[in-house]
Amino acid sequence: MHPHPPRRIDAPTERRNPRTLEIDDVSTLDALRLLNAEDRTPAEAVAAVLPVLARLVDETARRIGAGGRLHYFGAGTSGRLAVMDAAELIPTFGLKPGIVVAHHAGGMRALVEPVEGLEDQESAGAADAADVGPEDVAVGIAASGRTPYVGGALRTARAAGAFTALVSANPEAELADQADLHLGVDTGPEAIAGSTRLKAATAHKMLLNNLSTAVMVAQGLTYSNLMVDVTATNEKLRGRVLNILMEATGREEEVCATALAASAGDLKTALVGLLADCSPGEARTALEAGAGNVRAALRTLG
Repeated sequence: MHPHPPRRIDAPTERRNPRTLEIDDVSTLDALRLLNAEDRTPAEAVAAVLPVLARLVDETARRIGAGGRLHYFGAGTSGRLAVMDAAELIPTFGLKPGIVVAHHAGGMRALVEPVEGLEDQESAGAADAADVGPEDVAVGIAASGRTPYVGGALRTARAAGAFTALVSANPEAELADQADLHLGVDTGPEAIAGSTRLKAATAHKMLLNNLSTAVMVAQGLTYSNLMVDVTATNEKLRGRVLNILMEATGREEEVCATALAASAGDLKTALVGLLADCSPGEARTALEAGAGNVRAALRTLG
């Protein structure tokens, strides 16, 4: 028996899921099948908000291209996802630190242990958003769509003139009117009521990954689907740079190694030089004219 006592339901993720009522009374394999079935929802929920995400990507890319920054604000699981996404852009795309900044309620300590109360403080979110400027983008992540910390950050960022967006798992989120855009993914009730580290978190990770990846592509940090702003700081990365150059140009290893050496190890310069059959100096000039975008540089060279 699973009684349903009346209680206040604040968000879809807090509701009881009728498909998993017996999860504690089935075999391990069947419990995993129930979880796996629920895990099919996030991708479809993200697909439904892609038109809104495209607007956020375009605005973010424009503002970062003009010198602005992207700020994430979240508490608990949402904040941890934001920190992970921001941190991984630096080694993946060669992004300079400080362009995508994650603010987590409770700071670094809260990454590994709960810090009670801060997510309920609007003032903490407002304080963390104090350096958001009018040229920036502020994205608040809150599964319930009502986290006070995120609300305080969004209101402060919006008052500063920043472009704002809310990522939630609640299409009717209370904080939606505090943001220019709302990406309310409809992932429904969690397999374990209220455990937003499950479907809601999966959908939010997808959204943040898609947002940041599309923005990095727009900044010219890829050529085709290859990372071309990789900084070769160790032997592993030096091998990766050489492999990327070989893959992108179809040239032999010796040719690519020679081009890299002539380009002082700069992958983009060597890549443009080989693809356009020009000198490293001409390649660098074309890249400067194309704001670091390989395809733009190649068009400049004809």
